[in-house]
Amino acid sequence: NQRQVEQTVIAIMGCYRALRDLDATMVEVNPLVVTQDDRVIALDAKMSFDDNALFRRPQIAEMRDPAEEDPREFEAAGLGLNFVSLAGDIGCIINGAGLAMATMDMIKYAGGEPANFLDVGGGASPERVASAFNLVLADRGVKAILVNIFAGINRCDWVAQGVVQAARGLRVPLVVRLAGTNVDEGRRILRDSGLPIITADTLADAAAKAVAAARSVA
Repeated sequence: NQRQVEQTVIAIMGCYRALRDLDATMVEVNPLVVTQDDRVIALDAKMSFDDNALFRRPQIAEMRDPAEEDPREFEAAGLGLNFVSLAGDIGCIINGAGLAMATMDMIKYAGGEPANFLDVGGGASPERVASAFNLVLADRGVKAILVNIFAGINRCDWVAQGVVQAARGLRVPLVVRLAGTNVDEGRRILRDSGLPIITADTLADAAAKAVAAARSVA
């Protein structure tokens, strides 16, 4: 009826204003119900916000509760790393969201399951790589780690230094695939480290070796 339509329009316009004025990326009302006395009510609503805009939305930022988040995802955000915890047993350390998604697909294609999404970004210094290892290894279910770096802004020798630094005393097999800027120097650093690092030339090869390594641990 007309009254319900009017109330629904008010609710939809309110959602739009909230999305626009609070730098939200999603506003979801579920369920939107009609009561017996003909009122339209949003019984529950969820919102997510653009992290890059929180500096100008202090009223939103102050409501953040780290206790409600995955502690590793919260720690990763503080380190400037993009991290999402998953249910598999192959830890992933990759630069670039697209390459990370492709790597996870290849792990699945090879018969394995990724334990996380982790994009170390364009400035993968040795320290950032070491921090990424710590995040991945905090999951005690990880049976192997796959590092897949295609260096453009990054440099393979920087990444290799971080890998060697983090891999000393590593409790699980490590597969590393490097390509791009300073790749020969990066591979030399891995080779001369004396560590049992499994190297791969292609993404498919790296995924297959990571799956095999994880199964050998299992």
